[in-house]
Amino acid sequence: MSKENDLTKIPHEILQEAQKAGLELEEKNRSGTFMHLNQQTVTSKVNELYESKLELMDIKAALKKYPWLEEYRWKLVSKDKDEYTKRVAEDFSGGYFMRILKGAEIAFPLQSCLLITQRNLEQRVHNIIIAEEDSKAHIITSCLQHSTVPNASHLGISEIYVKKGAMLNFTMIHQWSENTLVRPRSGAQIEDNATFVSNYVCMRPVRDVQMYPVAYCKGKDSRVSFNSILYGHKNSLLDTGSKAVLTGEGSKAEMVSRAIAREGSKMIVRGMIEGHTPDCKGHLECKGLIMDNESFMQSIPELIATKKGVEITHEAAVGKISEKEITYLMTRRLSREQAVSLIIRGFMDVGILGLPDALNKEIKTIVDSSAAAD
Repeated sequence: MSKENDLTKIPHEILQEAQKAGLELEEKNRSGTFMHLNQQTVTSKVNELYESKLELMDIKAALKKYPWLEEYRWKLVSKDKDEYTKRVAEDFSGGYFMRILKGAEIAFPLQSCLLITQRNLEQRVHNIIIAEEDSKAHIITSCLQHSTVPNASHLGISEIYVKKGAMLNFTMIHQWSENTLVRPRSGAQIEDNATFVSNYVCMRPVRDVQMYPVAYCKGKDSRVSFNSILYGHKNSLLDTGSKAVLTGEGSKAEMVSRAIAREGSKMIVRGMIEGHTPDCKGHLECKGLIMDNESFMQSIPELIATKKGVEITHEAAVGKISEKEITYLMTRRLSREQAVSLIIRGFMDVGILGLPDALNKEIKTIVDSSAAAD
């Protein structure tokens, strides 16, 4: 990738918006950077320190370079799943292809940014990630709409393959606007002794999000973890969740979510774990806070077992902020508003995401700033 194809060529006001959703401008802090602006890829660059360890390019370029990549496309997500997948299958503008090479351990995160700056645009992307055998990497993907754009839609297909012995931590941060329609469709396949961690953070207003990623733990001792931090406000509809299908011997799944509903938002938090092998295990946990009488929150846990010996559990709780906690903090010279804000930030614990310390601090800063701005 040429040196001209980098972030310095993108207008500063656009980069400022992207930074709010986690885009890091310092190349030294990332192993690679990808940006898709509206309907075209404007940056796809690997840090020279990692050029022998990973590949990063526009998916259309990758499909031309690697004919075998078609064997990975539309295998985990059906193009006929719904009207949104059909639209992406008919016509898409691009997306990213990421490949972490066999045995590579990537110290710094890979980052991608899918950004909309045109009003009334329907952005359609298809992403494919392959973490090869015994590799280890962290990915941060930021999806957002520029604050000056009133209406837009985002349709995103992501297919993720985690090969034998690999570890992939994938963190998605959504920063949309009050009039955005968002429809991600994702599937992941996890092989023997491999681990996939999927984190989702949505803290800003959005009109309508509907997503339900599915992980297939096919390998022996394969593991998946889904973690979500959700903040619904200003009449947003967030219908989110995840599904894990356990068929590999000794496979495991964990789902943890933290959700806050306020200002007339509607939140549906779903989770399903299917156990189809005798010694698989899974646990689903959802905790929610409802902040006013205009909001709505529903937790829908589903557990399916088809073999003797399956061990899957769930716990769910929806409630309110304790008045005792608020009163205690007010005795520490905080106003009621400051006390509530502090409790909310503590409830939105990024520790559930399982990130390394440095990355944990980055994501915590984003969550805290979003909660404080509310």
